[in-house]
Amino acid sequence: MSRYSKSEAWLIRAESVIPLGSQTFSKSRTQYPVGISPLFAKNAKGSRLQDLDGNWYVDLVNSLAAITIGYGDRELEKAVRKQLAKGVIFSLPGKLEEEVASLMVELIPSAEMVRFGKNGTDATSAAVRLARAYTGRDFIAVCGYHGWQDWYIGSTSRDKGVPYATKSLTKSFKYNDISTLKQLISEFPEQFAAVVMEPMNVNYPSDNFLEGVRDICDENGIVLVFDETITGFRFSTGGGQQQFSVTPDLSTFGKGLANGYPLSAVVGKKEIMREMEEIFFSGTFGGELLSLAAAKVVLEKHKKQDVCAKLTSIGNDLKFKVEEIIRDCRLEKVINLSGHPTWVFLNWTATEDYSVEELKTFFMQEMFQRGVLILNTHNVSLAFNRKDLKIVLNAYSETLQGLSRAITSRNLREKLTVQPLIPLFKVR
Repeated sequence: MSRYSKSEAWLIRAESVIPLGSQTFSKSRTQYPVGISPLFAKNAKGSRLQDLDGNWYVDLVNSLAAITIGYGDRELEKAVRKQLAKGVIFSLPGKLEEEVASLMVELIPSAEMVRFGKNGTDATSAAVRLARAYTGRDFIAVCGYHGWQDWYIGSTSRDKGVPYATKSLTKSFKYNDISTLKQLISEFPEQFAAVVMEPMNVNYPSDNFLEGVRDICDENGIVLVFDETITGFRFSTGGGQQQFSVTPDLSTFGKGLANGYPLSAVVGKKEIMREMEEIFFSGTFGGELLSLAAAKVVLEKHKKQDVCAKLTSIGNDLKFKVEEIIRDCRLEKVINLSGHPTWVFLNWTATEDYSVEELKTFFMQEMFQRGVLILNTHNVSLAFNRKDLKIVLNAYSETLQGLSRAITSRNLREKLTVQPLIPLFKVR
């Protein structure tokens, strides 16, 4: 019987009523190959996740970086249960809306006013509409990943269903290459409403790149938007803008804001945020109170203890030790790590015989088997402990030793029990 037999059986059921059997591409079989992967979760606690077959994993995916504190935090769950007894949503706003908004204004450099949504796409799309309303312009320049709405996804290869007229308004530029943004501005003068970008993803900003983007926006009357859906409450409490001392006009937050409860926010300057009174950005569940109760606990934890410094320490320890294993296995030309310690990327390079997809599929196959849930990043949480570290390092050591042998012996394909991954689309 397969280690994942219950998951595989449930996938058949799920796909009869749900496209791909999942609500999220990154949690579907497009990322977790059937036959070598756990496909459905049963529960999670602390740093660990249990799949439908009863297998436990140290979780380095952490709900796509939404979990920063850890699964099932006692203080957070207590606050949510207390609010549940009062009500989830009312016919009038709840006090928590102002309380959480005020905490965000206190903690985030760019925040003067706040509006809530339920996911990152809500917030980035609201920021784009605000920028267009404020400037009277239509074009958007993007760098990074910003969700599923037409205005952004039309600029990627996953653009089916997006009208050409919408696609034509969004232009991409390269991170750490200020000339690519300058070129866009010169091609479409006085037409850009906003620059929407992740302050950092795979690489650190270099050569005053973020400062350069800020200057270009100021010089050309463009609204600068930092998409801090992942970097916020992970890199530092106030996100990449706080870490790199560059303040945007608008920012979007999500994921770690409520430790996995569905909540996002767009924040920014009052003069721009006041446009919320004129545009239409409104949702019944924007003021949903369980997520706000969770967010209040998370934000208060950030005030009382240096959550992000602890996450950084955990991430650095893991990163340095994995890099030692990579060197010991002589795989430096095949895999290297980059990014912030709390959001580390695994960068793969094809060999003479094997594609990146083949290498990654083998890696996942072996890591899953050894009790580590990982895709292509280390998304650490506060719950990650020394025992977890030992399990992960042992899995890395055995997996990379096996990968090295398979590359040398040229028998990697024979060791794969499924077809290699097929890339969904490149976003970074």
